[in-house]
Amino acid sequence: MSAKGKHRRPKQHRIARRLAFAGTGGAALALPLIGATTAGAAVTQPAVAPATSTLARPAVQPAVQPAVQPAVQPAAENAALPLTYSVVGGDTLSKIAADHSVSGGWQTLYADNRSVIGADPSVIRPGLTLRLGAAAKAAAARATAVTAAAVKPAATYANNLDGWIRESLDIMARHGIPGSYNGIHRNVMRESSGNPLAINNWDSNAAAGIPSKGLLQVIDPTFRAYHVPGTAMDSYDPVANITAACNYAAARYGSIDNVNGAY
Repeated sequence: MSAKGKHRRPKQHRIARRLAFAGTGGAALALPLIGATTAGAAVTQPAVAPATSTLARPAVQPAVQPAVQPAVQPAAENAALPLTYSVVGGDTLSKIAADHSVSGGWQTLYADNRSVIGADPSVIRPGLTLRLGAAAKAAAARATAVTAAAVKPAATYANNLDGWIRESLDIMARHGIPGSYNGIHRNVMRESSGNPLAINNWDSNAAAGIPSKGLLQVIDPTFRAYHVPGTAMDSYDPVANITAACNYAAARYGSIDNVNGAY
């Protein structure tokens, strides 16, 4: 019985085999699992950190700063631009326009200052003061306003006694000659009944060769002496006749309104 026992493999207890497994292969397999868990923890932390990190703030700041700064800077730059420039020796319009960033170049600079420079833009003398930028625009605006006023349509008047009196009154107002519509109308009706071609060929003036003519029966010497610039040099012209007669009446009686008979 003992000889046979030499060839039998000794039986290991079931618990011992489990311990051996745990002590060899189990340990070799367990270690990589622990290492993998540690590496995973190291990777997981950076993935969370950017959510609370201040690195996210630059994405907001650039959106705010460019919107504020460019709106302020051009105003400061424009405020520093000169409005006028005094020409010095060696200057040319193109040089001045370039140095002062004149929009439109030397052509605009010349157009804005043609009244000062003259007909030849290549000739500018030292000491000339040229308008730049806002000053030139303001001057152009004033010139436009003056031109608009100058070309304002003239008032129109009816070609009858009413229109002649009203036109005469407007001219008289510009020359400071007193008189009213009623004063003129009253004297016209007495002197000529409203006929601009009326003439007196029977009184002493007619006998002297200078008959009274027109709406207010004015003799030629008086008409020429009191003629008002801007009216016709014709004593039969109704507006010229009324205006000259009122000018004469103002000098002698204070106003045509004070005339109630032969004058």
